[in-house]
Amino acid sequence: MVPPGLYAVGEPDAEAPVVVTANYKMSYDIVRRALSGRDVWLLVLETYGINVWCAAGKGTFGTGELVRRIAASGLAQVVSHRRLILPILGAAGVAAHRVRQRSGFEVVYATVRADDLPAYLDQGAATPAMRELRFTWYDRLVLVPVELVLAAKPVAPATALIYLAARLLWGADAAAAAALSVLGAVFTGIAVGPVLLPLLPGRSFAIKGAVAGGLYCALLYALAGGANWGGAATLASFLALPAVSSFYTLNFTGCTTYTSKSGVKKEMRLGLPIMAGALGAALIVVIAGRFLA
Repeated sequence: MVPPGLYAVGEPDAEAPVVVTANYKMSYDIVRRALSGRDVWLLVLETYGINVWCAAGKGTFGTGELVRRIAASGLAQVVSHRRLILPILGAAGVAAHRVRQRSGFEVVYATVRADDLPAYLDQGAATPAMRELRFTWYDRLVLVPVELVLAAKPVAPATALIYLAARLLWGADAAAAAALSVLGAVFTGIAVGPVLLPLLPGRSFAIKGAVAGGLYCALLYALAGGANWGGAATLASFLALPAVSSFYTLNFTGCTTYTSKSGVKKEMRLGLPIMAGALGAALIVVIAGRFLA
C-alpha cells in the first residue's frame, strides 16, 4: 500500500489534469510510470491495498471515498478546474452524479489500461480500443503461476492423505498413481481450463472445468493402462477427477474480466453440491470396490 492522498507527477500547476487511482502499490506504480514526463496530479484513494477493479466491486474505490479524498486533500484549492479522470474499471463503484453533487467535481472515465493514459490526455477522448477490455490466452496464462502457488497449500496435505490411504489399501504403485492423478486434475483445472477457456463448451466455468477434467481423465485412461484399472477405479476416476478440475476452474472466476459477483454466487450454488456429490460417490465406489471385490 501507499498512503492515500494527492501526489504530483512532474511539476503540475492549477490547470494540470487530475488522475485518480487506488493505493495498491502496483496500480500506483503503473500509473506513475505511464504518466512519467508529464505534469499531472495523482489522487490516490484509500482502497486498503486493493486494485481499482476489485476495490470498485468491494465499494472501497467508491463514491464516498472519492468525495472524502477530494476534501481531505484540499483538491479544490489546488486546481482551478473541476474534472477528475478515473479508470473505467473503477466505474462500478463510483456514481458520477453523486460525486458532482457532493464535491462539485465532474467525473470522466478514461481508459482500461494505464498505458493508454498519455494518448488519452493528448486527444482528450478515448478511442474504442482504449475502452476495450481484452482477456487473451497470454493474459490468462500469466495468472496460472499465482493460482498454482495459492493452491499448493491445501492440495499438498490432501494429496498426501490420498497417497497414504491408497497405500494402505492397494500398495505403493496404486498410491503413487492416485496421487499423481489428483495433481494432474488440479493442474488441469488451474492451468489447462483457463488457457483453453474460449474453446471449452458452455458458459459456466464449472462446466468448462468439468469438460477439461473429463478430457484429462480420458487421456489418462488411454495412456496409463486404464483397461487394467478395474471397474470401480475407472468409475471413481471419471467421477472425482473432473470434479476436482471443475472446482479449480470455477475458482478462476475471480481472475477473469467478465464475471459478476451475482453470477459467481449462482454458479457456486449450482456447481459445488454437484462436485461434492461426485467426490462422495467416487469415495463410495472405491470403498465398495475394495471390500466387495
